[in-house]
Formats: sequence, structure tokens, C-alpha cells
Amino acid sequence: MRTKLSATKDNQEVTGVLDQGSEFDGVLSFEGAFRIGGTFKGKIFSDDILIIGEGAEVSAEIEVGTLILSGNFEGSVKAKDRVEIHYPAVFRGNIQSPSLMVADGVVFEGVSQMNTEAQI
Repeated sequence: MRTKLSATKDNQEVTGVLDQGSEFDGVLSFEGAFRIGGTFKGKIFSDDILIIGEGAEVSAEIEVGTLILSGNFEGSVKAKDRVEIHYPAVFRGNIQSPSLMVADGVVFEGVSQMNTEAQI
């Protein structure tokens, strides 16, 4: 099943999902856009888009092109393109990205380092 996602560039489709009620512990790599709605612990690598949805619980080291976060996250993020943190997200950790957007009402506890180009 492929779901259209309006927040992705070039109308990119979600190509993988770890949905609510699912748990995964390990290393994840993917192409396209991947959505997490459940619980994830480990490492995530991709040049593409990771969406952590509302209600998701993620504890990880993340290296992606773009991160779109609405759930709960603890760990570190390196993004080549951008990080978007939307309400009601809770972020605890470190971000390295050339572009960062944090919406009003988000809980952000951590350090942000913005470079013209994130080194992944």
C-alpha cells in the first residue's frame, strides 16, 4: 500500500510503514519515504524522508535526508536537507541540519547545530 504524503517533495509516496501497535528494535535503511507510527529503537539510515507520526515512540540515531516529526523522539539526528518538528512532538536529543523548523507548542530539549550542509 502506498500513501500520498503532501509534506514530501516531488509528491513522493510513502513506501514503508511501521504502524501503531508495532515494535521494532534494530537497524533500518530505506529508499523513498518511510513512516513510523509505532515504537522503534535502534539506528535509521536513508538519504530520503523519515516521518515519525503522532503517537510514535522513537529512540534512535538517525541519519536521513529529511525528518518530519510529530511523535516522541529521543536520540540524535543528522539530516542532509531539513528537520521539521510539528506539534504535539516531544524532542529530546541533538540535531545537526542545515534547516530546522520547530512549531509552536513543541517540547524541545536538546542542542541544535545548523550548518550550511549537514555532514553525514
